[in-house]
Order: sequence, then structure tokens, then C-alpha cells
Amino acid sequence: MGPIGLKVGVRPGGGGRRIGSAVDFAGWVAEQSAAELVEPFTFVVGTDCVLRLAPRRSEHVACAGGEPVLGAGEIGFVREAGRWVVGFVSNQSTGYCPDVSSWSAVARALDRAGLGRPVGFSHEVVFRRCPGCGEHNVVREEHFVCVFCDGDLPAEWNVDAAT
Repeated sequence: MGPIGLKVGVRPGGGGRRIGSAVDFAGWVAEQSAAELVEPFTFVVGTDCVLRLAPRRSEHVACAGGEPVLGAGEIGFVREAGRWVVGFVSNQSTGYCPDVSSWSAVARALDRAGLGRPVGFSHEVVFRRCPGCGEHNVVREEHFVCVFCDGDLPAEWNVDAAT
């Protein structure tokens, strides 16, 4: 959904680190510094339902290797009772504008990676495309009005690759 230049810049074989199991996560987290682990990370869940992680300031489309995703956002980890768990997770990705219903795919990927997790997004971002002007919007405080043209935004998610 983001600027086309971002997808054009994705290199073959690039993308975030695949985290398909607890062993994968243990290897990845061991490579991170304490300072890096304080910051959130960019994540996507590919169509294979595998979590991919990249540094926070990475673009989601780059993390996904330019491929479609089932979920995307930001995620942070904390140590709890001697193991790593998800401290927070959101669907904040202006590159993919995922619906809040993407949580089920994110939850499956986190479970597959052996990570404790919350029951839903810690912070939900509501995205809508304006049918009038075509711009993508973040809906705040349930105010479904386009910030670009003042047109009404639909109540249902309408942001997909076809728009």
C-alpha cells in the first residue's frame, strides 16, 4: 500500500529473519544487543504463516521480501519468568495497512515460534481507504472521515492489494 519505490528497492533473498520455531527465535535473540532488544522491531507474517523480524526502522515490504503478508506491524519482546514473551504488538504498518482481523495469523505465527503473547494486539490501528479520493487513512477515535477530502470512510476494512 505504501510508496511503489519501496517495493522496487527490495532485493531478491532479502527480507527479515524467518522465525518459524523456538529454536529460530533463540538464535535470533542471541544475536541482538541489549540496546536493540529495548526497541521494537518490524515484523510481518508471510503467507506461509512464518514470522519475520527486522530492525524497527525497516520497511515492512522489505521485511517481507516484497511478498504479500497475512499480518504486519511492530513488536517488542521482554523476559518474563526466564523466557522471552511478546511485550507488545501492533498492526501499525502503513506499507500493508493490515486490518485488526490479521491478529489470528499473527497469533498463529507467534505460537509457532514458541513465544508467549497477549490475547490481541496491544495497540490496534484502524486503516481505511477513502472511496472518494483513494487515499489511505488511519482512523482515530472512531472518526471515520477522510483527512484528505472530508469524505466518509467505510466502517469495514477496505484496504487490499486490489485497491
